[in-house]
Amino acid sequence: MEDDGWELCNDDGFVYKRKKRGISSVPVIVPSSPPPDLEAEEKNRRIRKKRTLLKIRERYQREISLWNNLSNTLRDIEQKAKNQQEDRNQQQQQQRNLQDPSEPSSSYSTDLAQQSVDELLSQVEAQEAIIRDVSALCDVAEAMCKAQEEKWKETLMDLPIWGSPRELMSALCDD
Repeated sequence: MEDDGWELCNDDGFVYKRKKRGISSVPVIVPSSPPPDLEAEEKNRRIRKKRTLLKIRERYQREISLWNNLSNTLRDIEQKAKNQQEDRNQQQQQQRNLQDPSEPSSSYSTDLAQQSVDELLSQVEAQEAIIRDVSALCDVAEAMCKAQEEKWKETLMDLPIWGSPRELMSALCDD
C-alpha cells in the first residue's frame, strides 16, 4: 500500500499522507544540533517580554491621554455652562434690583413673566450648547473606537493564512 508513491506521516498525533520524497538507499544522517543554550533562550525570552510590555504600556498611555483629553473637555463644557448660568442669574438679579417698586402691579407681574420666559429661554440655549458639545465629544469617542476596531481588523487580515485560495492549496499540496 505504501508503494504507490505516498507515505503515511504522523506529526504529533496528526496523521496524513504525503508524496514520498526522493527514495535513497543511503540512510540520511542528521547532524545532532548543539544543546540549546538555556541562558541565551531565557535572555531572549526576557527581551521579547520587555518589548511586548513596553508596546502595551505605550498603547495604554496613548489611550489614557486621549480619554483624559475628552474628560478635560467635558469638564470645561460643564464649567462654561455653569458660568453662563451664574452670569444670567446675576443679570436677572440686577434687572430686578433696578425695577422701580412704585410702578403699578400689573406691569410688575408682566415684567416678572417676561423675565421668567427670558430665563427659560436662556436655560434652553445653555442646554442646547451643552448637548452640542457632548455630541461632539461622543463623535470623537466613536471615531477613536472605530480606529481601534480597524486596527484590530487589519491585524487579523494581515495574517499569512488569508492568502489567495490557490496559494493556500498549493502550500498544502507541496511537500
